[in-house]
Amino acid sequence: MGDYCLTERVVGKSEEVVAGDWRSGRLEEACMSSLEERIASLETRLDVAESTLAIERLKAEYAARVDARHTHLSGGTPDPGHVSAMAARVAELFTEDAVWDGGRSLGVARGRAQIRDRLANPTVRWAWHFFLKPRITVRGDFAEGTWDLFSPCTLQDGSQRWMVGVETDTYQRVDGVWLHASMQLETVMLASFEKGWSGGVS
Repeated sequence: MGDYCLTERVVGKSEEVVAGDWRSGRLEEACMSSLEERIASLETRLDVAESTLAIERLKAEYAARVDARHTHLSGGTPDPGHVSAMAARVAELFTEDAVWDGGRSLGVARGRAQIRDRLANPTVRWAWHFFLKPRITVRGDFAEGTWDLFSPCTLQDGSQRWMVGVETDTYQRVDGVWLHASMQLETVMLASFEKGWSGGVS
């Protein structure tokens, strides 16, 4: 396409727009040789936009289902049947051969069955997941994403923590539905609720 994308005619004058200009995205389409190419480009951009939204909804659903394990309590004690049922629903959000990697403290599960069994045995009494600052790249039926994670939690010994981490995901579109293909957590901070992060982190 060269250094210049398009010459526009404006009231008898010509205006040359350099590629990389703020208008270059639109002008690049205008430079395409055929209507079919322009339609194909628009369809690709639309698919990326819709896929990005679908992946954001997938992550929100994951957080909701993981947290729902802790919302059905009897006298402060989790109902094992409820926890197991919710763990199975969480596993549905992964591909058959997905990898769930919680790092050194949480372990690794491979495949839906292992992910279900791992999440049916929570390492915390209670937690709430906030996934923030999504950075998602879509390439056809595959995608990568990075999220910041903030999760206040109560450990099994009753102590409370502030948890901050970074989660790196891959995704795959299977039969038109986006699923997690891998999920890897890096814990950045696990600080005491009482002392806060200024009191040291573990």
